[in-house]
Amino acid sequence: MADNRSGDRSRKSDGTGPATSRDRSIPTDRESPVGAPVIRGDESVAGSRAREAVQFDPDDPESLAAAADTVRDFAGGKTGDDHLFMLRGAAACAALVRGEGSYKAAAERAGDDATVSFIRKWARVHDLPRSVRKQVAIGKIAPTAAKHIARVAGEARLLLAWAAIDGDLTVREVRSVASAVNDGTPIEAALIDHGVVLGEFTVRLSPATYRDLRQQASIEDIEPGSIVTDALETHFEE
Repeated sequence: MADNRSGDRSRKSDGTGPATSRDRSIPTDRESPVGAPVIRGDESVAGSRAREAVQFDPDDPESLAAAADTVRDFAGGKTGDDHLFMLRGAAACAALVRGEGSYKAAAERAGDDATVSFIRKWARVHDLPRSVRKQVAIGKIAPTAAKHIARVAGEARLLLAWAAIDGDLTVREVRSVASAVNDGTPIEAALIDHGVVLGEFTVRLSPATYRDLRQQASIEDIEPGSIVTDALETHFEE
């Protein structure tokens, strides 16, 4: 087994170094249309429930009315702890905000327990990139943790999402890290405070690959993670 710490041979062994063009090109926000059930409608993720996926069109009055009803039910707790229905609620929040033009107007349209704060938090979850929303749908990231991940901007939100999984962070810990990052603490330092080393996780290799990796790292007098990082960077840039 090996971890993915360490950068290439010119970097520090902990993997720090200047961001590459690939680092900067990774989307950290949703790219698909607001309200579209990209994850909820994916059978590979939702199974047979994909057929239940609802799309909310902020430009269609009837769809917007359905979004308002869904937000009202969601805020009232009628979705329970169902991850897919919670993602539906998040989609409804995002569509309602887009259709009404503001968080305040969206909250007024939904009424009851749908506050501005509630709608803002869940609309942000809907704005998370597909890779993160998929992990929410399959239960690797709790929807309540996703709310806090969504508070963080840029690449840090992706790093926090993966660290939450690899570090088995609780919702409270995710919230704490998100708050620290938003207060100016580097994501690496915020995670260290909770015992998580950014970029460190266990991978399973075949015995032959493990043997060759260890042998090459020993000959070159570098950490195995450095070779893994180089190989992966080359792979992703192809």
